[in-house]
Amino acid sequence: MHEKFFLGKNILITGGTGSFGQAFTKVVLRNYKPKRLIIFSRGEAKQLEMASKFSQNKYKCLRYFIGDVRDLERLKIATRNVDYVVHAAAMKQVPASEYNPIECIKTNITGAQNIIISSIENRVKKVLALSTDKAVSPVNLYGATKLVSDKLFISANNLSGNHGPIFSIVRYGNVYGSTGSVVQIFKKIMGTKKPFPITDKKMTRFFLTLEDGVNFVIESFSKMIGGEIFIPKIFSIKITDLARCLDPNKPLDIIGLRPGEKIHEVMTSKDDNRSLIEFKNYYNLASISVYKNLNKFLTNKNREKGKFVNENFEFSSEKNKFLNDKEIKKMIKSDMNF
Repeated sequence: MHEKFFLGKNILITGGTGSFGQAFTKVVLRNYKPKRLIIFSRGEAKQLEMASKFSQNKYKCLRYFIGDVRDLERLKIATRNVDYVVHAAAMKQVPASEYNPIECIKTNITGAQNIIISSIENRVKKVLALSTDKAVSPVNLYGATKLVSDKLFISANNLSGNHGPIFSIVRYGNVYGSTGSVVQIFKKIMGTKKPFPITDKKMTRFFLTLEDGVNFVIESFSKMIGGEIFIPKIFSIKITDLARCLDPNKPLDIIGLRPGEKIHEVMTSKDDNRSLIEFKNYYNLASISVYKNLNKFLTNKNREKGKFVNENFEFSSEKNKFLNDKEIKKMIKSDMNF
């Protein structure tokens, strides 16, 4: 994307001290020149730790803003004079969400609504929310709350009016090495005598690197017209292949599926196909509830022409292209160097 896109803009990222937030900050500070980049999160310790990596003395545009997306009044203050919002804050851990359901609902659903209200009141220009493949045909509370969150953000385009924000979503799978991911669990076990815990030998997942995730979000900002779910064309990995590439000598312990866990994930279902448009590197799930005529989505802002997928298409981690060992090791290495 052109380096002038964020020039002189005020950007707020919720969940800014998380894995994605720190990676987003790194890319924006390296490649763009915003007026302000506001790191919004609720943990002072994590903000202090992040400030040691990204100092306000070195980066004058940075602001560290303590707050919780559950707190509407705090968000109204945080979004004043903001041009773009990246909503990355969420309660994401499946077992924790199953055990603490109301906390997951407060963060992922009430928090999403608070972002919408504060962005409309302060006339933010664009809001892009991060979603997950677990929001498709959800079997756990995390996925169910993100499905509701997605519906709220898409529907918000009906509320904002001609001069209000436009709202869109980026949906992707597992981010390699993100907080709480299976990769982190494996890495903690490496160097010990413990086996790698595998829930099921058949398990597959969509994977992408943090850098690819950040770049896709930024590219989606430049393309969005409101009401889309942007889905990158990413590859799948067999969890047993990932374990072998991290440590080929480590034995596996098959522990069985955890509550709310799928063997395979789906990024789009067959029911989405009437409004799912394919481009070279991504899919655009256009909203019929916002726009009755979806032809406006068939050509993006880069003048690339898309096409509707066929009626039997399904973007599933089981039926997708898989990374081989060489490609997995390359992803591991690229993540270490990012």
